[in-house]
Formats: sequence, structure tokens, C-alpha cells
Amino acid sequence: MKVLSLTARDAFNDNTIKVPFFSQDITNEDKKAVISALASPLLTDGPILRKFENDFRVFTGSKYTVGVSNATAALHLSLKALGIGKNDEVLIPDMTFVATASAVLLTGATPVLVDVNDDDLNISVKSIENSLTSKTKAVIPVHFAGRACNMKKIMEIARKNNLRVIEDCAHAIGAKYDGKHVGTFGDAGCFSFYPTKNITTIEGGMVITKSKTIADHIRTARNHGITKSLTQRYSHGRPWDYDVTEPGYNYRLDEIRAALGISQLKRINILNQMRSKACEYYNSKLKTVKGIKIPISDKADAYHLYVIRIKNEYGVKRDQLFEKLLKNGIRTSVHYKPLHEFTVFKKRAKIYDKLDNSKQAYKEIISLPLYTRISRDIQDKVIAAIAKQ
Repeated sequence: MKVLSLTARDAFNDNTIKVPFFSQDITNEDKKAVISALASPLLTDGPILRKFENDFRVFTGSKYTVGVSNATAALHLSLKALGIGKNDEVLIPDMTFVATASAVLLTGATPVLVDVNDDDLNISVKSIENSLTSKTKAVIPVHFAGRACNMKKIMEIARKNNLRVIEDCAHAIGAKYDGKHVGTFGDAGCFSFYPTKNITTIEGGMVITKSKTIADHIRTARNHGITKSLTQRYSHGRPWDYDVTEPGYNYRLDEIRAALGISQLKRINILNQMRSKACEYYNSKLKTVKGIKIPISDKADAYHLYVIRIKNEYGVKRDQLFEKLLKNGIRTSVHYKPLHEFTVFKKRAKIYDKLDNSKQAYKEIISLPLYTRISRDIQDKVIAAIAKQ
């Protein structure tokens, strides 16, 4: 059995760290929901998951919802449901988590790395147009940091070029575009409930779609391709009497995590408001610091990350600021190391356009601590450490 090294274990128990990068918002109600779910006769693929799916459907205003094991599974299954595979190309932003690209590779298709906007780090519409080929079959806009992409322009390009659109909404639960929840514009929207996200099921994800065909395909594929749910198999007849029409995956979301999701989703609006206020406070204090570029924001954002940029006028490079903050007991991170920097994507992704904005942003961006119950005192420590030269 592999033992976690002391350095890895202590990374989150370091007494020198006074300001964590993130902190989960778990209440007594959440704990009660989890404990209650443990008494369920079906610990997976049961009625609690169905309720979570329905609650999420209502919250997002979508037509169909399917809970899965994580957002990577959501992206993978959505691509497969749309028939994306070998010899196809899928446009994705260079500035995103590796899962977006990995999901494309898992289908046999090729990710094409596209530049991002300089202001909000969302996928560039111009770079999408510059990256189209006869093999382009889909585009995955990522709503970076909880701010919606330009879905009007992206959908126009998609319709003109017969492209499928899968929205990566991992950062964006609660985010709106033109009054509609993100994820409802394309063929499918994929959400994450990882511990750092605005709500968590520890691990977990969700697909929303307006297509019954896509929803049915994902619902079957998440469960090994079996044509009946666990409830259907045991409610009547012989439980082994089912069919498998094509290979599937073990991408289920269990009852325990679904129960936590139901509980967390009840207060998503409050949680997002708390994140919004924390971002507004950062903005008010950091906007006057020379060389610090604060993020643009909108009331429709989900405020998942607070990403500033370190310009030359600041006098210290991004990595130097990272080290300085760490010495002051403040954890920060970078979202993200661009995909073109990774060995696997250097070998297996394609690039047809310049990635100037992505490359420049990577030199400058740093994500500050942001979570629902971050105090003004904690934020002041972060702000003071940045402002002090």
C-alpha cells in the first residue's frame, strides 16, 4: 500500500499557512443529508440522484439533466453522444484545465487549441474562426472563472459551420448570459461539483441538455451501456434481464454525493452572493495598486475564481509574488498553465492560430484565495501583502 508522503500530507496542514486558497462550505444540514442517504436501500443510481437531477434541471432551466461521476465524464459522454470521434477536430481554449482536452482525446478526436480574450480569458471568437477546418465538428467554450463566454457569437459560428457546441460550465454554476443559465445554449452543458467549486458533492458532475436523445444516451452510457436503471431492474421481473447495446462506462453519481448536492444546491444563490461580495471587496482595494490588473466582472457571473494580472509596472514578476505570498502564509494558485505547455498536448493537439493572449496571460495571472466565508480580515492580509513593496 502506497503511503502518502509527509510533504504531500503536510501541504494542507502546514502551520505556516494562515490563509488557505479554498475552503469548503459544509453545514450541519449537509452532514445530516449525507448520513440520511446512507440508510437508503440503493446507495447508487436511486431516487436521491433522480431528485438531485430534477432540482438541477429546475435551477438551470434545462430540459434534461443527467448526474455523472465528475465533469470530465460529463464532457466525455457529451462528446460521445454527439458522435464525435476519430478524425474529428474539436476547438477548445488553450487556457483551461487539462480535463477539457483529455475528454476530447478519450473519444479519439483531436483537440485544437484556440486563443483566449485578453480581458476575460474566455475563448476568442476570432480565434475560433481562424481555427476552423473541414474536420472541425465541435467547439467547447469554457466559462472561465464563472464568467459567461460570448454565446451569441459562438452559436452563430456553430450554426453557420454545422458545429456541435458543448459548454464547459465547471466554473459557472449560477452564471447567466442574456438572462439564461450557461449550459442551455449549446447541445449540452457540463458542470463540476469538485471540492473547490461553488457547490460540491466531493466528486461529481452533471450534464444538462435540451435533447432527449443525448440525455438517454448519456444515462445509459454512464452505467456500462445497460438499458435499465438499477431501480428498473429490481422493481419488477428478473434483475439480470437487461440488454447492452454498446460499450459504456462506470460514470455513475451515487446517492450519498447526490444527497450532498441537493443540500448544497438549496443555498447556491447565497453562496454565490458571498463570493460576489468577496470579489467586490478585492476589487475596491486592489484597483489602486499600481501594476495590478483586476478582473472584469458582471452581476451575472458565478465568481468561481478571482484572477488578477501582474503587469510590468508592479515591479515584481508573478512567480516572485507567489513566493512572497507563500512566505506570508497565503496560498495562491495559477489558473491555468496553458494546454500547449503540456507534453501530451504538444504531441496530440493541433494549433492553427497564434496563442498570443494565452501565452501573455500565463506570465501574469495569479488566483487569490476566494471562498464563501472568507473574512475581511483575511482578505485584508492578502491585499496588504500584495500592496506592500
